[in-house]
Amino acid sequence: MAANSSTPAVPSGGSGGRAASIREGNSYQVSCFQVHLAKLPRNLLAKTSTIKNTEQILEQMPHVISSLDAHLDNGLQSVPHLKTVTQLLANMESCQLKSLSKAPSSQESCIAANMESSLLM
Repeated sequence: MAANSSTPAVPSGGSGGRAASIREGNSYQVSCFQVHLAKLPRNLLAKTSTIKNTEQILEQMPHVISSLDAHLDNGLQSVPHLKTVTQLLANMESCQLKSLSKAPSSQESCIAANMESSLLM
């Protein structure tokens, strides 16, 4: 009873079929990976500069937000001054309209009134 030399030897424990199945599964995974890899954009290397620029912008965002916040705070502190300037401009406009309809001496009294009202604010 001679052993058939054309049949591959199977290690004891009967795991020969399982090993072949694992090899087939691995080759299937590799081919799926290659299919997904082929679907990636061909100009991926060209996009690296865009990715780096985006990274730099994102790194600068906290500083930009902080600066905008500081400018906003300064602007909010200026609101009372802006109200004063707006009131002065409104008073000047009112005086100019009155001076067009009345004598020139009323313009001088309006200017004096504007100066007094701006000092009170």
